[in-house]
Amino acid sequence: MDGLLLIDKQPGITSHDVVDMVRRHGREKKAGHAGTLDPAATGLLLLCLGRATRLQSYLMRMEKVYEGTIRFGWSTTTLDAAGEPVGEAVEASVEGLDLEPHLEKLRGEIDQVPPAFSAKKVAGVRAYELARKGERVALSPRQVRVDEFSILGVEGSLARFRVRCSAGTYVRSLAHDLGQSLGVPAHLEQLRRTASGAFHVDDALPSGALAAAGPEGIYADPHFVPVSRIDLPLRRVFVDPAQEKRLLSGQAIIVKPEGELSRDDLVSVTNLEDELVAIGQAVNVLREGGGPVEIQPRVVLKG
Repeated sequence: MDGLLLIDKQPGITSHDVVDMVRRHGREKKAGHAGTLDPAATGLLLLCLGRATRLQSYLMRMEKVYEGTIRFGWSTTTLDAAGEPVGEAVEASVEGLDLEPHLEKLRGEIDQVPPAFSAKKVAGVRAYELARKGERVALSPRQVRVDEFSILGVEGSLARFRVRCSAGTYVRSLAHDLGQSLGVPAHLEQLRRTASGAFHVDDALPSGALAAAGPEGIYADPHFVPVSRIDLPLRRVFVDPAQEKRLLSGQAIIVKPEGELSRDDLVSVTNLEDELVAIGQAVNVLREGGGPVEIQPRVVLKG
């Protein structure tokens, strides 16, 4: 099968466990996920199958939406509920506090330090491997984008939130940093990914239902999206049959896109049947201001 499988991951299993389950119950050897969820986290996991694995790196770049809870009163070694408590717990009710100024600091383009317990590499070694040995981990901040960080409700020391952010954003770091801004320790208690790009968890198949669904049920609407129908967050350009044939053979084509493209822009190339056939890159802008552009194929999804 060539396409994208939307799975609602249950807690207590890894993202790779879900990949193995799909390989086994869906009888699909070529599979990989487009963005890890921690074992304790739940929600939308995108699995690329067959030729759709060629789109894995592009799907991983899509913005994500999360909902969850932050517990104020103590921090942990991992910045979430999976870690060991750090320091003494304190009374930390946030009811009645004006959280908006503190949330505002964590929105927009921000420099975020990844957690010590993360898959980031330090001198070629995963940070979590060093942290587990008790070694000090010094990670450099990286720029991420947080478009939304809002509080949905507060009860005592617990706050429910929603975050919409760029790929690579650590939500547990946001929870920790919010506590730091308030002057109280905090950690991420629960996390659920509700959306990734145009895909939503409401359309996903629960991971616990994979065995019962079998191949026929797994590859059904709405949780299975054929590769030709995958909606990528890229500008679309349309090609006729002759252009499609050239592109699929690895040759560059000239197109006149709707709107203006710049050199190196990526585009999703769609044929006249409205099928995604390739990812292309603008390698030459022949005329500024919305004129013809030379497109070179980067990922071909047919043949």
